[in-house]
Amino acid sequence: MSSPSTAQSLPASASEEPAITIRNITKMFKRHKSHEGILALRDVSLDIGKNKFVSLVGPSGCGKTTLLRMLNGLIRPDEGEILVNGQPPAPGPHMGFVFQSFRLLPWRTVHENVAYPLQLNGMDKAEIHERVMRYLDMVGLRKFAESYPTELSGGMKQRVALARALVAEPDILLMDEPFAALDAQTREFMQFELMKIWHQRKAVVVFVTHSVDEAVLLSDEIVMLRPRPGQVSEVLTVDLPHPRWDYDARARPEFVELRRHLWESIKEMVAADPQSEFFNREGKTERSAAED
Repeated sequence: MSSPSTAQSLPASASEEPAITIRNITKMFKRHKSHEGILALRDVSLDIGKNKFVSLVGPSGCGKTTLLRMLNGLIRPDEGEILVNGQPPAPGPHMGFVFQSFRLLPWRTVHENVAYPLQLNGMDKAEIHERVMRYLDMVGLRKFAESYPTELSGGMKQRVALARALVAEPDILLMDEPFAALDAQTREFMQFELMKIWHQRKAVVVFVTHSVDEAVLLSDEIVMLRPRPGQVSEVLTVDLPHPRWDYDARARPEFVELRRHLWESIKEMVAADPQSEFFNREGKTERSAAED
């Protein structure tokens, strides 16, 4: 495992430009009925290489989702610049987005939900059907093509959402805590499914998660953000070999050490953050134990 790095970039190879360039971005949100705003991100810079799986981790409220939405062009930075494949970000078929909530249309079948982005792009019906069935095969839901969302489990709904994001074959896949609402067993299965899909068709994946275990298991690189206003604390390389579903990655010492480093760093940041309800909690616990 590589040593933790404080560099604010994920270097692409010397022969290619990064897929995503983030330069000195800052974002402030206005508060309702208040002259004061909330500074969500400050002076964030990153380079994300092509075909990389990158996770964003950090304390709650550090701006992970805000950064993800700026990559999609849903939110604009107040300062700085973002380029995706050399262009300012904008929603479109080149970029898939998987939300924490499934956001399926309940009146549409599984097939119709997955087909929706292709219909918006005016694709031929026969080509839509072929493409949709191929991606339903990929996520293991071909036999549920004519089912409605109310007939599916939570894990199946998330697989439909994943197929819908992938069906336009985007170069960039943005994922905002997509497995957070699933039970532990389903979440683990979904992690392996995502790894297999990513290996079948390489793309840039930027993945927001609160789980350091999930980040280490899935990622090539992990970006750790500081408490609000979010700034890059560290960029770490995950040196676990691929494919990671062929062995018990969690048992390897590299996994254990990187997980420990991430968790200890986040715990220290939260305990030292005056905005956190856990501010100085560790210190108080230690003093109480000493007094006893």
